[in-house]
Amino acid sequence: MSNIILVGPMGAGKSTVGRHLGERLGMRFFDSDHEIEQRTGVNIPTIFEYEGEAGFRLREAAMIKELCQYPGIILATGGGSVLREENRVCLKNSGLVIYLKTSVKTQLRRTARDRNRPLLQTEDPRARLEALLRVRDPLYREVADLVLNTDRDHMRTLIRTIIRYYRQHNSLAEA
Repeated sequence: MSNIILVGPMGAGKSTVGRHLGERLGMRFFDSDHEIEQRTGVNIPTIFEYEGEAGFRLREAAMIKELCQYPGIILATGGGSVLREENRVCLKNSGLVIYLKTSVKTQLRRTARDRNRPLLQTEDPRARLEALLRVRDPLYREVADLVLNTDRDHMRTLIRTIIRYYRQHNSLAEA
């Protein structure tokens, strides 16, 4: 069974969609950021504080490499996971990659009270999100088999679309 890998910016709904997919499909769900926090015993902002973004990205790359070896899982990745080419190759080769796209406006609304987002601890979160999206959107698209907008579609619609696409993808792979 192929993996389902969710990529996209912070606040796109990767973890929420991933959990719902896992329940519906009976597949194990992993969130790479959560797994890093579990293994290190500290939250992402603490890792950023002590190791910087570069240190965090090394941990993230190792975690993605490990998780992508598991068969039949759903993986929600961190928003910056696509920055490293090795991650993009690993994600693309490990299953069906779905880019959950969302607007900066929606990101701001969904992350407004979340202090666990070190890249948003800035004077102008909107400008930061816009800058991140300019760099990352082409990379999300590079790895994606399917692009879905989480601004417009309701959760049930997103889940049904992903399941239909996943089943179609798996049946073609088996043929």
